Amino acid sequence: MELEERVPVSAIQILPVTGIPEVSPGADLAELITAAIKTAGTAVLTGDIFVVAQKVVSKAEGKIVSLDAIQPSAEALLWAGKYGRDARLIELVLRQAKRIVRMERGVIVTETRHGFVCANAGVDASNVPAGTALLLPDDPDGTARRLCEQLSATFALSLGVIISDTFGRPWREGLVNVALGVHGIPALLDYRGHRDSNGNVLSATVIALADELASAAELVMGKTSRTPVAIIRGISFSAAAGTGRELIRSPESDIFR
Repeated sequence: MELEERVPVSAIQILPVTGIPEVSPGADLAELITAAIKTAGTAVLTGDIFVVAQKVVSKAEGKIVSLDAIQPSAEALLWAGKYGRDARLIELVLRQAKRIVRMERGVIVTETRHGFVCANAGVDASNVPAGTALLLPDDPDGTARRLCEQLSATFALSLGVIISDTFGRPWREGLVNVALGVHGIPALLDYRGHRDSNGNVLSATVIALADELASAAELVMGKTSRTPVAIIRGISFSAAAGTGRELIRSPESDIFR
């Protein structure tokens, strides 16, 4: 994606959207977000970017699995016994994985069918009822597009949407939020071919804008504050809108696969 020009900004705001209730399968996320914004009296402005946690998306889309319905395989039983894990949860991870990248020291790194390389195929047993687990959305980009269209129509404004999730990172401690689905904004800003302040031509700099925004939004969303949505304001750019899929590195260009 060629970057035409990034419009300078004087400040960026990150606003939590509070008051969203527990999300159940079949819930209309756009309606819940709109109601919370109107109750809080928060203004929505053109160019605002909504960052929505994957967890509420998966709940709304019914991606909740009862672990009692999972029959563990011999491999899952062996792994779970060795590391003190729930064999049903391990089996679910194995089923959700398109490819096992590595299984070592109690950690399972997988490639999902979406192409994400992450721990446990994105299967999550936190912030869900006991005995259940949550899977990733089937189509994060599709969800981002639908949410963006609904919110843009409701507020009669041009908006952006990011579906975010928490991933670990090779070579660094700590987790960060990244973008799974993107609509209405660029996923990447490509500076290759542009000159830096010293006149040097950039040859490798491609900024993962959507990941940066997802990570920034987590500062107000948190993991335990029940704030699954944030609005980022003040980001302007003229590069074309992109998708979350653009953030997935191809096997051909990934020297670590």
